[in-house]
Amino acid sequence: MPNIMPVKVWVLMALMCVGVGLGADDHAAAAGSGLTSVRSLNYHGALAKSILFFEGQRSGRLPVNQRVKWRGDSALNDGQDQNVNLTGGYYDAGDNVKFVFPMAFSITLMSWSAMEYRDEVAAAGQLRHLRSAIQWGAEFLLRAHTSPTTLYTQVGDGNADHQCWERPEDMDTPRTLYKITENSPGSEAAGEAAAALAAAYLVFRDDRDKTFATQLLSASRSLFDFANNYRGSFQSSCPFYCSYSGFQDELQWASAWLYRATRDRKYLDFLQNNQGGSSNMFSWDNKYPGAQMLATQEYLAGRTELESYKRGLDSFVCAVMPNSGNTQIRTTPGGLLFTSDSVNMQYTTTATLLLFIYSKTLSSSNSGGVQCSAATFSPDDISSFAASQVDYILGGNPMGMSYMAGFSSKFPRRIHHRGSSIPSIKALPRKVTCNEGFSSWFPTSNPNPNTHVGAIVGGPDGNDQFSDNRGDSTHSEPTTYINAAFVGACAAVLGENQVQGPVGDIASVISSN
Repeated sequence: MPNIMPVKVWVLMALMCVGVGLGADDHAAAAGSGLTSVRSLNYHGALAKSILFFEGQRSGRLPVNQRVKWRGDSALNDGQDQNVNLTGGYYDAGDNVKFVFPMAFSITLMSWSAMEYRDEVAAAGQLRHLRSAIQWGAEFLLRAHTSPTTLYTQVGDGNADHQCWERPEDMDTPRTLYKITENSPGSEAAGEAAAALAAAYLVFRDDRDKTFATQLLSASRSLFDFANNYRGSFQSSCPFYCSYSGFQDELQWASAWLYRATRDRKYLDFLQNNQGGSSNMFSWDNKYPGAQMLATQEYLAGRTELESYKRGLDSFVCAVMPNSGNTQIRTTPGGLLFTSDSVNMQYTTTATLLLFIYSKTLSSSNSGGVQCSAATFSPDDISSFAASQVDYILGGNPMGMSYMAGFSSKFPRRIHHRGSSIPSIKALPRKVTCNEGFSSWFPTSNPNPNTHVGAIVGGPDGNDQFSDNRGDSTHSEPTTYINAAFVGACAAVLGENQVQGPVGDIASVISSN
């Protein structure tokens, strides 16, 4: 699990891609030091790999069409000691614990991406894979919500897990269960799960078989009522991924998704009666900018009078856009904006997704731009800056490297990820113990034996440098919520550039592991 304190970090480069994709992941870099000169980026390949990553994070019994072959079945008895089925779902990062709060956020972001950029994802041939990734997580959330006032929020002892370095297939640390109830509430986790299932409902509601969608919406309504009627902060009832922003943002976020899914006046009334809150970051903990984005879309479409949410969203844009007059942000030599040297990419990808969606919304509603103290930003300005973030992640940075594993010829080879860093159970079928993992596989300087294709790591330090050190979890650990936001951001760039690139190389990359 990565550092979980909220951090704000943005990329300040304007590297726009031109030309046609030349190879599987190729981008041309200028010789010597300095920024990468990007001639072409294969956004098709990047999108496909960002979705593929989720198959490497799967827990439970893997399906027959599993493409990440170095993974095997794991944690098949989760929940058994309390007579519930909590198999499936995702490991959140490089560890072997399932945390519902960030998992649900990842499902919400993937679902949002599938709706906002459905045509782009479909054109890249990735819609069925994205739907599969959403469904894998959403089905787990349905199982975790075992009664109207119960939600299991964690599977696995985080402390014991973090003292152990072993593959999920060998896992023998306690699979301790944590839950929220009416007597031990956690409105943040219940609210985020409600948002995730409402968003997933919007992805699946038009399917011929309505059964799954009906289950999603029913559970979403139930979880919102649980979160709202039994209010309490997850900070007092969680061991990891505790909330620092309170639960009001999750309640706004969930009600906004449920209003979009149902058009039930109940959820609109909640938004109108519970306005307020702002943040300069959008994360698994803080949903204010996301809720403001959803409410602003309704406002600009003329369906509501939620103008205060748009003001909050404009404030977020002014905080992250360069040259906006915001003096609280300082810039690294390569153009990376940050307030702390920690897990930079999780805040970059979420901000990038929001910026793309807002640019699209402003353009479609003919609403002009965003006025900040020192500048006015047009929709094109906003989307251009957002595109530069995607390019930074994929190679347009001072290191001249991709921060996505398996993308381009230069990418992180020693990511902080247990399953990736130990030979596959199919290549090394004997058990690898905790101690052997820490003594033989964790400290080695050798590249990971399994390339976790698509995994986006925490990112560079405050000086735009990256040491590719497995022991540096802050910078070298991937997470589901980094990738989940990047899916939509990459699809947006793909749609804007209309650059065709091959994705067929994925099969060869997978088979080589």
